[in-house]
Amino acid sequence: MTVPPGRRERKKAATRNKIADTALRLFLERGYDAVGIRDVAAEADVAVTTVFSHFASKEALVFEQDENFEQRLTQAVTGRAPHEPLIPALRHEVHALVRHCTADGAAPIWRMIDETPALRQHEESMRLRHAESLATAIAGDLGLPQTTTACRTIARFVIDASLLAREVADPQAAVDEIFEMIEAAWEVARPDGRPRPANPPWPGAALAVGG
Repeated sequence: MTVPPGRRERKKAATRNKIADTALRLFLERGYDAVGIRDVAAEADVAVTTVFSHFASKEALVFEQDENFEQRLTQAVTGRAPHEPLIPALRHEVHALVRHCTADGAAPIWRMIDETPALRQHEESMRLRHAESLATAIAGDLGLPQTTTACRTIARFVIDASLLAREVADPQAAVDEIFEMIEAAWEVARPDGRPRPANPPWPGAALAVGG
């Protein structure tokens, strides 16, 4: 049973949310490069040290759901029910992530990210870290001693699915289309000893996973 957070944890989470919401509002109003950490701290009525106790960098203020997304993706692997297939569990989580990233009001944020080199670089670093964490979770779930190329490749496909999906008119349909390819590639490349199909289910699947 999940234990409800205590008063201290709730207060800490509220402060973090207040800082992130304030920072995002200032970034969108004034421009990312025109706002400093001191501006955010003053507007949120907290000390600069408090900002840094919650966020490691200015860029992290824009990606305040970073750790949550990473944990949810790995939990989709490690916390799924016995015999629940891996790829559908990840598809379900990516659908939720894409809904969050394409919600009303998200477009100006992504436009700011796309137009700011520091934020683009931070997002790329974040995606790579998420992919490595996911690959480690997949390898551990299969009982492998280390992360294999197949696990890392599939993990990268899963992480990039959200990026590709949010750029099209129908993000949810795009997630389904992408995951059909991911599932086909995984069936070809899975390193857990299960039989593989004699022929790739879609053209180029073996090449896509390096097989």
